Formats: sequence, C-alpha cells, structure tokens
Amino acid sequence: MRIVIRTMCANLLRLVGLVAVLALIAVGCGGDGGSVAGEVDLSDATLTVGSKNFTEQLILGQITKLALEEAGAQVNDQIGLAGSVAARKALESGEIDLYWEYTGTGWITYLQHTKPIPGRQKQFEAVAEEDLKKNDVKWLSPPAPANNTFALVVRSEVYNDLGVKQLSDFNRLVRERPEEATICVDTEFATRDDGLPGVEEAYNFEFPNDNIKQIDIGLIPQSVDKGNLCNFGVMQATDGRIQALDLRLIEDDESFFPLYNPALNVRKDVMKEYPQIKEVFTPISEKLTTETLRKLNAKVDVEGQLEDQVAEDWLSENGFI
Repeated sequence: MRIVIRTMCANLLRLVGLVAVLALIAVGCGGDGGSVAGEVDLSDATLTVGSKNFTEQLILGQITKLALEEAGAQVNDQIGLAGSVAARKALESGEIDLYWEYTGTGWITYLQHTKPIPGRQKQFEAVAEEDLKKNDVKWLSPPAPANNTFALVVRSEVYNDLGVKQLSDFNRLVRERPEEATICVDTEFATRDDGLPGVEEAYNFEFPNDNIKQIDIGLIPQSVDKGNLCNFGVMQATDGRIQALDLRLIEDDESFFPLYNPALNVRKDVMKEYPQIKEVFTPISEKLTTETLRKLNAKVDVEGQLEDQVAEDWLSENGFI
C-alpha cells in the first residue's frame, strides 16, 4: 500500500512540474493572457471598424481590428472607405463604430475652423471637446505622437534648379517659370481648406489650372520621382516612400498645415457601453510615432507586404497580441 501511495505522489509531482513548465512556455511564447489586449475583456462586444483608403489608414484599421479581436470582440470589417468624408459619415450614421482620425482634419474639415491651434495637446483638447459636444464623437486620449501632416515634395534631381525649398518660394516660381510649376494632387487635397486652396491663399500664389494634375494618391510619389507629369506633389509626412525615392520635403515656412496627430474616434454611445476600448488602445497609441508609421507604411508601399500582415507583426512584436 505504501509503495502505491509513493508512486501516486511521485506521478502527481511530475504532473505538477509538467504543468508549471507548460505555463512558463506559454508565457514566454506570448500565449493566452500574455498580451496587452488579451488582458481586456470585450467578449460581449460586436464592433464595426472603419478606415480611409490609403496605406496608413489601412494599417491602422487592421491594427484596430486585430487588437479588438485579441480582446475577445466580434469585429465587422469596413476598412478602406473612400476618403475622409465617407469615413466620417459612416461613423456619425452608425455604419462604423470607430476609426482613426487626425486632429487637423477634425479641426479644419469637420469642425470648419480656418486656423489650427499651435501645440499638440492644445489642438487635441480643442478638437476633442468640441467634437464630443457637437457630434457625440469621442476622441481617445492620448493622441499618437506621430504627425501625419501634409507635405509637398519634389524630386531631389531638380530641388536646387527649381529653387523651391520653402512653400513661399512657389510665388517666385509661378511668376518667373510657370511652366515648371506643375503639381500632382489627389481629389481630396485639391478641394480641402487645409489642402491646395488653403496653401495658395496662405502663400499668395496660384498654380496655373492646367498645371494641377489630379491623380490617385497612391500614384503621386512615382509621378513626382519620374517628373514626366509633375515636378511637385502632395504626400503625407509619414509616407515611407519619401525616403525610399529620395524625394525632398518643402518646408512649410509659415506653418500653414495643422498638426495631424492620429487618435481613435469612437461614437459616444459605443464608448459608454464599452469603456474598455480605451484600455486596449492607450498603449497602442503611445507607440505610434512618426518614425514608426513611416516604417510600417514603407513595408507596404516599398516592400510590397500586405497591410494586415504588417499590422499583425507590429502588434505581436510589441506585445499587444
């Protein structure tokens, strides 16, 4: 009898040891419960995630979807809506529950202000307070430190020859060499108050109408680099192709463009029902620097990776999933 008991005890100890080892392996390999998002319980939530339709937004949309799924939520995918107006309307109408928006876009485009507020935190607080009051849109704090502001670029080969190193230099180029003042823009930038019309008004010049080429936003970097359609183009400052194509940024010497810090926008009623959303995305937002977004964007636009894989890899590397 004593032999049997000793054998049973030995087997039990070995079993306990094996369980302990497996638990350590699971923690070391990022198993269940080891991720930041996995520590939040959204298992009773069904949420629809949206985004706009350019690379950075597609990546942010996938980051949002994957993080919510890690927290247990059921996620409907509406990633890749046709631009800012479409994404905003979808949020306000309830078609989507959340997406990443930029403080400058919220302030100028949606709230109809003409002048940005200097300072990242002050601009964020102003847009967040007013948008919540007027439109029941909750901007999650903190905004990401990345600044995806608009930037005008030129290929490096003609940077010195054309002499446009600051936006104020366009005044001279348009006046003296109008045939060289060609620019590629997307449809949205061509009409926004914080886009081309605002730049021309702030810097007191106008591109000749025939020199403004409206093309798909994804084709602008290559068009500028080749120079056969336009010498200048609009891009986001976080675009990884700026460095990859050796394009030169033109300085916004009058600080016309607002700060465009990304922040997750959530409808007020959704946020009230699922306040845990903030726990999921606060640490994610804090990690999204300008350099981080440039690298993530470059993985898609330069290396040809898929947005969902880039998002998953980054979330996993940083312990979020």
